[in-house]
Formats: sequence, structure tokens, C-alpha cells
Amino acid sequence: MNIGSHYKLYHFIPWTRMKIYKMLILSVIPTVLFYFMDWKWLAIPWVPVALLGTAAAFISGFKNTQTYNRSWEARQIYGAIINNSRSLGILVRDFIRMDDKVQEQAVHQQIIYRHFAWLTALRFQLRETKSWEHVKTKGYNKEFLRYYEVPEWKGKLDEELINFLSDDELKYVLSTKNRATQIIALQSAQLRELNEAGQISAYNYTALENQFKELYDQQGKCERIKNFPYPRQFSSINLYFTNALCFLLPLGFLGEFSKMIEKFGDHIVWLTVPFSILLGWVFLVLEQIGESTENPFEGNANDIPITQISRNIEIDLREILGEKELPPAIQPVNNIVM
Repeated sequence: MNIGSHYKLYHFIPWTRMKIYKMLILSVIPTVLFYFMDWKWLAIPWVPVALLGTAAAFISGFKNTQTYNRSWEARQIYGAIINNSRSLGILVRDFIRMDDKVQEQAVHQQIIYRHFAWLTALRFQLRETKSWEHVKTKGYNKEFLRYYEVPEWKGKLDEELINFLSDDELKYVLSTKNRATQIIALQSAQLRELNEAGQISAYNYTALENQFKELYDQQGKCERIKNFPYPRQFSSINLYFTNALCFLLPLGFLGEFSKMIEKFGDHIVWLTVPFSILLGWVFLVLEQIGESTENPFEGNANDIPITQISRNIEIDLREILGEKELPPAIQPVNNIVM
């Protein structure tokens, strides 16, 4: 997530420079043929270009709206995880009571630390690369990775989980496919044991189980966004319409500027190049921005900062446990926080 006031041009222009090069080629070639080879038939009326531009603008606006909704929903889900996590910390501290205060504190820590493990496993799962994601496949995104790092790609899950789980639990969790799901299952199993031992009342047991149910719900919502891409048919027609428009734009501008040759001279047609580049760049960048917003967990610079959120939750819950040695908050790098 970019936390600056806006992307600087020295970041944004290089990120989109391939679009500029593309429009430069598409506009220079027909202009050269028109000017030097006298291929007057390349000039076409503006009406079909305008009609195609209207369709391209509509589908681009639709795509960007829907991809933004995916991103905003992902942020709302993690907002709910923050709230549920804080509630869980308070309920564990106040609902699980034992005569032996040392044992009570140990149980509190075990459950809370296991929740840290769940947060860790979930973010590692969400950062796994899917075939339809763009952050590692598109050249402009790969280049932009030099401005930030994705912690889940640099670290290893087992090395982080070892700080929160016992050896037996760690071995079991790493042997499963959906690690986050099994960690919550371990939480529920321990609650049942405490309830059967009479260390949690039936009401408190139900309240705590409801917290884990809510976390399961939020995990499922994250997995729905992660595992279901923006529909490929809409993504495809947006790409096709935009490219068709960019191909026709220079021809339409040639048609318009050729009408001014008698008044301004035949060199007026060279204005086709800058106007085509500018207008084509707008449409191509709209398509690229929509593409970069499709998958809010993939590791893109515009992603939901799940690493930072998870660390903030960890700090809050450690303070609820009464711990004084807290991990540092995740700081942005080049105004990008993951």
C-alpha cells in the first residue's frame, strides 16, 4: 500500500513507459506513411474511433470499479480481523481463570501466541502466487519490486511459526495443506479441553468459540478473493477494446489533421503523434491500474498491508498479555508498506 500523497511522476512514468513506447510506435508508423508515402487512405473518419472509445471507456470504468471493490472488500475483511483479534485477546484474558495464576498466564500466552501463528500462516497463504496474478509476470511490476520487499517471499513459514507453536503443533501444522485452518482447529480443541476440565464456563466457552468462528469467516472471505480472479472474460474484452482503440487513434487523428492541411500546411499531420500518445496512454494506463488492483493480496505495491496489520495486532495482544518487549512496527519503504 502506498502511503504517500500520490505516486511521483519519476515512479509512475517508468512504471508505464512501455505504454508510451507502444503508442509512439503506433502513431509514428502511420504518420510517416501518410506524410512521406502519400498513403492518404490511412486517414479515417473520427466517428468510428469515438464510438470505440466510448465502449473502451465504459468497460475500463467498469473494470476499475470492480477491481477497486475487490481491494476495498479485502481491507474491510482485515479490519474485521483486527477487531476480532482484539476481542479475542480480552476474552482469553478475562474468561479463562485458574487458581494457579502461573498456569493461567501460560494458557493465555499459548492461545494468544497460537493466534499469532494463525495470522502468520494466513498472510503466507495469501501471498502465494497464482497463475492469473501479475506481480511476477508483468515486466513493469517486476521492475517496481526494487522499491519494496514482500516479507513473505523473503522469509520461511516454519522459521516464523516456531516462535509461536510447540514442536508437536508445528510439525502437525506444517504437514497440512491449509495451515491457518488447522491452527484455529487446535485453538478450538484446547478450549474444549478447558471446558471439560471446568476451567471455562459453558457461556465463556461459547463466547470464545464464536470468536474463532468469526476468524474462520474472515479467513474464508480472504480465500474467496485470493482464489477467485477477476472474471477473465471482462478482463479480456477490456484489453481487446483498449488495444483496438489505440490502433485506430492515430488513423482518426490523421483524418482530423488532414482537414487542416490547406490552412496550416501538410506538416500539421505530425501533431498526430503527441495527441495519440497522450490519449492512448490514458486508456492503457487505466487498463494497467485496473490490472494492478485486481488481486489485493498478491504482493503488489497497491496491496492490502497484511504484514503491517498482522504486526500491529501482535503488538496489541502482547500488551494485553502484559509483555513489555514488543516487536517493532512495520515501517514503509519508499512510501510502500506491506
